Amino acid sequence: MYKPLPESVTIKESGIHDLGLFASQDIDKATNLGTTHIKIDDTILRTPLGGFINHSNTPNCVKVELLLSEGSGRKKWNLMTTQDIKKGEEITLRYTFYNVWIKK
Repeated sequence: MYKPLPESVTIKESGIHDLGLFASQDIDKATNLGTTHIKIDDTILRTPLGGFINHSNTPNCVKVELLLSEGSGRKKWNLMTTQDIKKGEEITLRYTFYNVWIKK
């Protein structure tokens, strides 16, 4: 059965922006949380996991690029934790696909 989010993640109101991803249980460093984006030719599709993650200059995750098949023009990006994340903490990423405007 398809699940748009891993069991360890939930969506809640965020202090960063609108809604965000939060750990619903402790998550270990180097955990693969799943696919955030898929690229087919020149189109990038965002999954539910990629749709709710907020930007941070001090993120606790990174996107890892995976080539789906040589020469196909298809790629995907998975979300990997770079540190232990405690239950209730927001899961964040440094945006690389979009321009980010930061209020000062």
